[in-house]
Amino acid sequence: METTQENQVIIASERISEQISNMKDWRGEVLARLRMIIHEAAPGIAEEWKWGAAVWSQKGMVCSASPFKDHVKLNFFYGAALDDRKGLFNSGLDAKASRSIDFNKGEDIDESALKELIQNAVSYNNSRGKKK
Repeated sequence: METTQENQVIIASERISEQISNMKDWRGEVLARLRMIIHEAAPGIAEEWKWGAAVWSQKGMVCSASPFKDHVKLNFFYGAALDDRKGLFNSGLDAKASRSIDFNKGEDIDESALKELIQNAVSYNNSRGKKK
């Protein structure tokens, strides 16, 4: 069977859903919420599965989410180029290009600030002129 781009998106979405459902603790809830926020912020964003993690792309990779033992990491591939007005980035601050937000158990998610950051990341990708 030939693997088309549409099939890859379906498979990626299934893998992400499976990862969320397999996380039986707070990390699964955070992943599901982050996924929802990402799609609300950028309705045309595509889901991918890379490096064992959920990745969202629109004219290039925007962000990825990974559960760890004590936190869930939301990594922005070009976070260093983004205006983080609300100071959400709290990890990977010394990296050349990327920046991350580590979410710990019981922490609130500032949805409006996160949506703004996601929209800024999509705009950044659009300004770079990528095709995908």
